[in-house]
Amino acid sequence: MADDAIPAEVITILGRHGAKGVVSVKCRLTDGRDKGKVLTRNVLGPVRLGDVLMLRETEMESSESYGRR
Repeated sequence: MADDAIPAEVITILGRHGAKGVVSVKCRLTDGRDKGKVLTRNVLGPVRLGDVLMLRETEMESSESYGRR
């Protein structure tokens, strides 16, 4: 596990996108410089409310139009 990863708890599941099983979630950072900040992220694989994601990047928001061109 990376030392520079920041934990974030999943607070809302927004929906699935595309054929690869990508799920958009809202998560709240639980540590680090931006503690308490709520981000939208795309997650690949199974995810449930309350899961903890280890985020390497907390600066950029995910795109709402994932997979569309």
